Amino acid sequence: MVFGKLAVPLYHKGNAMRVLIVNTSERTGGAAVAANRLMKALNNHGVKAKMLVMHKESDSLTVAALPKSPLLHWHFLWERLVIFFHLHFSRRHLFEVDIANAGTDITRLREFREADLIHLHWINQGMLSLGGIRKILRSGKPVVWTMHDMWPATAICHLTLGCRNFTTQCRNCRLLPGKGSESDLSTTVWQRKQRMVEDENIYYVACSRWLEQEAKASALLRGQKVTSIPNPIDTHIYNRCDRREARRQLDLPEDMHMILFVSQRVTNVNKGMDYLVEACRLMAEQHPEMREHTGVMVLGGHSEEVADQLPFKAYPLGYVNDEQRIVSVYSAADVFVLPSLSENLPNTIMEAMACGVPCVGFKVGGIPEEIDHRRNGYVAEYRNAEDLARGIRWILFEADYETLSESAVRKVAQSYSQQSVAMRYISVYEHAMAFKHYSL
Repeated sequence: MVFGKLAVPLYHKGNAMRVLIVNTSERTGGAAVAANRLMKALNNHGVKAKMLVMHKESDSLTVAALPKSPLLHWHFLWERLVIFFHLHFSRRHLFEVDIANAGTDITRLREFREADLIHLHWINQGMLSLGGIRKILRSGKPVVWTMHDMWPATAICHLTLGCRNFTTQCRNCRLLPGKGSESDLSTTVWQRKQRMVEDENIYYVACSRWLEQEAKASALLRGQKVTSIPNPIDTHIYNRCDRREARRQLDLPEDMHMILFVSQRVTNVNKGMDYLVEACRLMAEQHPEMREHTGVMVLGGHSEEVADQLPFKAYPLGYVNDEQRIVSVYSAADVFVLPSLSENLPNTIMEAMACGVPCVGFKVGGIPEEIDHRRNGYVAEYRNAEDLARGIRWILFEADYETLSESAVRKVAQSYSQQSVAMRYISVYEHAMAFKHYSL
């Protein structure tokens, strides 16, 4: 769906639109980072945007936290307990499933009452319940929902990983014991979600064209408005820096080829560290001269746990939350590799490209939308460690590196800048406001 310019603007100078962005966390996780960046981009372009979160991590005046209550932690625990029961008391898949059976009623809060429009992002793990979302939809305020994964379009999962049940109705869920049944937990939650969105109008925004097409295929979202807008990035923070200086700051050798892998939790199987390890092993075997002159930086939680698996010298950097240090890490790299098995539009690739670092990733999800094959990076065949190794070596030793780097920076500036993304969201907001106005 394409949103054009409205004939009559809804908001004039001096009467800015007030948007409440709702996300479970303020800063932790890709969705939180994206939501926070969008809030700043909107505030820089004439919208009064504010975030409402369960986990506040700063003293920002534009971020409000849910009222403190013992119930906040109980909402999270109760959901996990119910899921744990349905998993027959197995921890496997415990955090791959969300059922939103508990959460806070935000319609009573001042921040909600003052907002002209509610913008939902990632609201799982005790933030909002399905009943709470239903109250938001019935409040009379227009609702935009940014999809950072497939959960809004499925029953209980965030990653479909080849399952197509959501195109008809979720049942026999692969994440439940014995692959579920015709009337398993996924079926029950699917029916609750159907009732939640019944006769309601939500403007869904996917962060990639791939996710947009997946959302449009969902039977749950049939008849709803779905479009795609990428996440924004602040190119004043993420930009090209001197590589030698970045390595000096991080106490890294200046004379080695540096491969970078970044993930919030590097042991997350879906982020594909196993494929990077195998690709490095192949390169070390086929090109033994690389052993002495190649290093792998690993940024993220549990990074020290994978260091011994690599045939090259590893530099585990742990979890870092300071943006300036993160920029230094990107700037110290020669190539960024993200062999994820499922992705929407990863912030990490966008960040690396903004810093002028060519990227390698699998042909999955929104990654091919970010990486233009052999123009600013390399898109490897899905789950193919050999092609992943081929892409890394091509960037390090064969390609015109400076041209790749410049092309990466240019792609980010043209497609993911704050101004570009903010204006596209404002267009969606205006249409949502207009639709709500004319339907009353």
